[in-house]
Amino acid sequence: METISENRCYGGTQGVYSHASNACNCDMTFAVFLPEEAAHGPVPVLWFLSGLTCTHENAMTKAGAQAWAAEQGIALVYPDTSPRGDDVPNDDAYDLGQGAGFYIDATEAPWDRHFKMWTYVTDELPALLAEKFPLDMSRQSITGHSMGGHGALTMAMALPGRFKSVSAFAPICHPTASDWGRKQFAAYWGDEANWGPHDATLLMQGDGFDGPILIDTGTDDQFGDLLGTEHFAQAMAAKRQEGQIRLQKGYDHSYFFIATFMEDHIGFHAEALYA
Repeated sequence: METISENRCYGGTQGVYSHASNACNCDMTFAVFLPEEAAHGPVPVLWFLSGLTCTHENAMTKAGAQAWAAEQGIALVYPDTSPRGDDVPNDDAYDLGQGAGFYIDATEAPWDRHFKMWTYVTDELPALLAEKFPLDMSRQSITGHSMGGHGALTMAMALPGRFKSVSAFAPICHPTASDWGRKQFAAYWGDEANWGPHDATLLMQGDGFDGPILIDTGTDDQFGDLLGTEHFAQAMAAKRQEGQIRLQKGYDHSYFFIATFMEDHIGFHAEALYA
């Protein structure tokens, strides 16, 4: 693991690191915020999965999460959204290829050699974090934005017992019924019969989540018709799932929206992580 940068931040440290990933078959970059308490022992972990076109850096610099995480004594982990590099396949469209890994493991060429983001985020990176950082991996929660909200919800439900709580900002809730999902799943997995269980609405209709859920979506979200929020809400209600879906008046899909409600989300996760 290589340290790219480390900066003092709210009494703790905001670091950026890279390592050679076996899962993605390339170098991967990620960021970790450690609160002051990490100097004295392992601290709980909150993952933030970013959306389309983003890297580890967008949420790290724009979401304003470090201030609230420092207040609660929680570490933040920001993975990248896809493999990158000259040898990694890409597409001219913003919503496929580099920056659009969708947190799944591709099985179709040319994507299958590098695009293993599910394995990377759920297996390889957690193992590296546990080895290199003072993190209490028995206390993890997860959040994300848009495509990253899709990843957060699906990982929380598909890995029961892993996360104490899950939240999301404008998540893609029903990708198998959206152009933000069907296009990528077809490219990465081929025929629809091969698509894996990576749809939050379908997972909610199944076993649901064994903890609390918080979702915020803006009423003026310019991509609202791609998110499928109403489908997930119906599935939550039918499941009698513990949680809230809040429609925030006048807010859009931007990081201004995320920063506005970040304090709420950090507090929500802190309550679960310290229960």
